[in-house]
Amino acid sequence: MKLAQIFAQNTAFPAVLSSDGKSYHSFSSLGLPQENLIALVMNHPEEDMRKLREAAARPGTPLDGARFLAPLKKLPQDMICLGINYMEHAAESARFHKEDWDGKREQAVYFSKRIHETTDPDADIDPHKGLTSAVDYEAELAVVLGKEAKNVKAESAADYVFGYTIINDVSARDVQNAHKQWYFGKSLDGFTPMGPVLVTADEFEFPPKLDIESRVNGEVRQHSNTAQQIFKIDYVLEELSAGMTLECGTVIATGTPSGVGMGFTPPRYLQRGDTVECEIEGIGVLRNRLG
Repeated sequence: MKLAQIFAQNTAFPAVLSSDGKSYHSFSSLGLPQENLIALVMNHPEEDMRKLREAAARPGTPLDGARFLAPLKKLPQDMICLGINYMEHAAESARFHKEDWDGKREQAVYFSKRIHETTDPDADIDPHKGLTSAVDYEAELAVVLGKEAKNVKAESAADYVFGYTIINDVSARDVQNAHKQWYFGKSLDGFTPMGPVLVTADEFEFPPKLDIESRVNGEVRQHSNTAQQIFKIDYVLEELSAGMTLECGTVIATGTPSGVGMGFTPPRYLQRGDTVECEIEGIGVLRNRLG
């Protein structure tokens, strides 16, 4: 089912969408106590999930005039991200940095992304003029954990996933390259658009095999499938949880395909006024403009 943080009638509230995607049921109308989706992720009794599933099967309040907000506005901790997790993106990254590339990726690349708050669908991205002139886009599938994970085995990794959403891992490439690491250049305020919905894990096979695409002003830039990821979610959960506790509510961004602005010759970074659409099969379209 698709869960959303909705703004309607001057109020923000969590809701479940009807199966046809045309209407919604607010949590309060179902007698659910959670005030936002992160509260549901952190505590989701089976009885509450049953009520949501039943509500999704019937029409609710029409979405006309309602607006989607980022499903998880305030994260409980930094987002964990995978770098260069699609082979073709690894190749284009090597070309950009003028590095030798042997076509192999034997170890996963992890980094974290600090997020003051995620950016809503259809909201403008702050261009941080004066700090960067190389704003790039990265369409990514994000995994949301629904319980604490420690010493997880790959074969049971699916049990720890609450659901999936889309993020645009916006990146200031000049800042990223100047600092010789990725933390600052990917953590600028407003650089994590998220949404439009959070889809529960039972909607997809595990690990998901979903078409993923980004478009800039309607032009397709990235197009792949999450099945092409080098390190799948089950591998990632087993490796990370072997040495660190992944708390309930942890969000893991699983990497981006080739076609980012950095990968073109010359690079095609975003210009003010450009609209970026990140689309993942079964989840929807995350649309934002560089302000």
